[in-house]
Amino acid sequence: QVQVVESGGGLVQPGESLRLSCAASGTIFSISVMGWYRQAPGKQRELVATIANTGRTNYADSVKARFTISRDNTKNTVYLQMNSLKPEDTAVYYCNVRLLSPRGDYWGQGTQVTVSS
Repeated sequence: QVQVVESGGGLVQPGESLRLSCAASGTIFSISVMGWYRQAPGKQRELVATIANTGRTNYADSVKARFTISRDNTKNTVYLQMNSLKPEDTAVYYCNVRLLSPRGDYWGQGTQVTVSS
């Protein structure tokens, strides 16, 4: 069994920052890709950023230059530093962990990020 737990969401004003964390635990030998997705009310879930075990990153155009994804492989943890937040960043943010060994794809329960004045 693998558990994925996010933390760090909250309510901030436009222009402020937040840092999300996501830790995977359980039977894990190797993680491939870790990433963040978000879903706003009435919209489909969308990719925010991913980071591979090689360190290669991928970002949605809407968050490039504002968000930074990183990971600590010793802790099976991925982070999302979000700067210059905008109201349109408001959503539930979900962490995704894709395992190589044992194979599997896991999601966290989500953490709410609200950007409002």
